Amino acid sequence: MAKPCPCGSGRPYAECCEPYITGAKNPPTAEALMRSRYSAYAEHAVDYIVDTCTKNGKDDIDYKQTRAWSEQSKWLGLKIISVEKGGPADTEGTVEFEAAYEREGLRDVHHERGRFKKQDRWLYENGEVVPKTIVRSGPKIGRNDPCPCGSGKKYKHCHGKT
Repeated sequence: MAKPCPCGSGRPYAECCEPYITGAKNPPTAEALMRSRYSAYAEHAVDYIVDTCTKNGKDDIDYKQTRAWSEQSKWLGLKIISVEKGGPADTEGTVEFEAAYEREGLRDVHHERGRFKKQDRWLYENGEVVPKTIVRSGPKIGRNDPCPCGSGKKYKHCHGKT
């Protein structure tokens, strides 16, 4: 059975992102480049990640740190949220995505709006990390409620001190 592509396309790696990563083909769209860059992280092909950046993008990459992130992470999946332009006839495009991974026992999601430019081929220019929304898992403890630690004191006189 063929190895599935890490980008989540449902296609075999050899028929999806591998030809881009090996240099046999150039991605035809910004989204295809984004997917292949995710696959490059999963496959630890850091040279491809660097080579598919514009000059400004390359200046922003710390190769050693990028390699460590790639190799020390277990890549759990890519979700494309939206694509603006970035087609074969365009010269720029934006891909919003979430890349899920686990590192040092902690699961995280990198959520970014990546900007791409087409020069002789599609390249990653830069990205903007989308801030995470933190949602409280339980009800808010009121100042005059009993402290959840079980001390019998009001929260404001126990763990609610600021």
